[in-house]
Amino acid sequence: MDWLINLFTTTDSVAHIVLLYSIVIAVGVYLGKLKIGGISLGVTFVLFAGILAGHIGFTGPTATLTFLQDFGLILFVFMIGLQVGPGFFESFGAAGIRLNMLSCIAILLNIGVMFACYYAFFDTSNPVNLPMMVGTLYGAVTNTPGLGAANEALSSVFPNGDVPSIASGYACAYPLGVLGIIGATLAIKYICKIKFNEEEQELQAKEDENPHEKPHGMHLRVENAFITGRTLMQICEFLKRDIVCTRLKHDGQIVTPNRDTKFELNDEVQVVCAEADAEAVKSFIGPEIEANWNIEDEHQPMISKRIVVTNSAMNGKTLGKMHFSSVYGVNVTRITRQGMDLFASRNHHFHVGDKIMVVGPEDNVNRIAEIMGNSVKRLDAPNIATIFVGIIVGILFGSLPIAIPGMPVPLKLGLAGGPLIIAILIGRFGHFAKLVTYTTTSANMMLREIGLVLFLASVGIKAGAGFWDTVVSGDGLKYVGTGFLITIIPILIVGTIARMKYKFNYFTIMGMLAGTYTDPPALAYANSVCSREAPAIGYSTVYPLSMFLRIFTAQIIVLFFCGAM
Repeated sequence: MDWLINLFTTTDSVAHIVLLYSIVIAVGVYLGKLKIGGISLGVTFVLFAGILAGHIGFTGPTATLTFLQDFGLILFVFMIGLQVGPGFFESFGAAGIRLNMLSCIAILLNIGVMFACYYAFFDTSNPVNLPMMVGTLYGAVTNTPGLGAANEALSSVFPNGDVPSIASGYACAYPLGVLGIIGATLAIKYICKIKFNEEEQELQAKEDENPHEKPHGMHLRVENAFITGRTLMQICEFLKRDIVCTRLKHDGQIVTPNRDTKFELNDEVQVVCAEADAEAVKSFIGPEIEANWNIEDEHQPMISKRIVVTNSAMNGKTLGKMHFSSVYGVNVTRITRQGMDLFASRNHHFHVGDKIMVVGPEDNVNRIAEIMGNSVKRLDAPNIATIFVGIIVGILFGSLPIAIPGMPVPLKLGLAGGPLIIAILIGRFGHFAKLVTYTTTSANMMLREIGLVLFLASVGIKAGAGFWDTVVSGDGLKYVGTGFLITIIPILIVGTIARMKYKFNYFTIMGMLAGTYTDPPALAYANSVCSREAPAIGYSTVYPLSMFLRIFTAQIIVLFFCGAM
């Protein structure tokens, strides 16, 4: 049995370290699936499993733990950045600006409540208390990347290696943070006297008034004499709307029109446009009719085919510059990206992974398939070079020192902020540098989860040795209580303002608050009580900026305030 004892006690062996992480991660993941009142802590339970392992002395070399912790953090935040990058700048629409403004206010209030609790309840002369409150803050807002950023920034403030273990404060505040977000959001319902059925009806009414820009197909008969003899391109210019004419029937013959095809009275056309433009297009061209087109009417086989963009050379190219209609005699009628249908406007940028519906002669459609790639197998292999190129640039960017007056050390975005910002920029603008950032959703989630569990396990194992003295015998209850205040006070204030002043739908507010706290359980609860997409839209609108600010402010707090102590 000596071999088994040595396996668990020889801390510097590779087998011991692998066994340590495997046990901590497996136990944490399985326990995280347990639900209490329909709510689970999820993968974050790996942190608690790590704390238990560290407390009983099941640990590893500090240098190895630190390396795996930092590498896991880099991988985690980088994959988050790639995910949110494409929609980061698009989230600042009219309503998006207000939602992001409210989200920023909530983030500042979280920080303000943390400092208020720190000065009210803790000994400010103890240099450990403020870093512990930073850990409590990020447990209260259930934001693990922020914890990682703060932990990494502390290493520059305490260069001698005596870094306070802020994971204890995080662990104390996290469970009530998850419950507090949902509970405070429900409290807004009663404060503002909201009824779920009325909110659902309001969403339905708005959808009826303002339909989403989804593709809408219809068959029309040309009855407007004004457009007789005019080309498809001229008609589009007159309409000032994006339309795609997929087929045209003239004198019994069906053709695929291009920009120079002329319309004549009583021609029948198949048109795809945005739902909101459907009535205007019908009024301009002619009434909608029942299509009675048979394949025998066509001079050559006409097909519609869904093609997957897998050719990296197509990454970033616009639909209008591909000249599919004029050169190949085919039309793109629909584009699907990550399960969402997009209207095929001329300004649409192709991304690897897009699925496009192409209509036209069979031979020409097959040529387009060759140009676009249409090899699903290519998508199975992740573009791993882009990931590591991005991490290299992110680490260099995060290491740039930024001197700010009043700060004891130069500000650095660090191992969390640097890769995050670079990943967002690559995700949105990478095609300009010929970088293919596509990964399947499952691949992105897998890499994120691996990075996250490595980080959480490392932090927990390192914090476990002093957890009992710090929390149970120390100020543990204070961390729990102050964390709860940090969680609920900003939600009650911002949620009420969003409803009373800006009249946002309650379900949108629920999504916005869940996104502000980057808390998937809160979004899951919002989705369970709403049959529409409002919570998900609110969540996705504020999530990119919130995640960035959580990570960035963590380092500002540590470097500016903890470093000044």
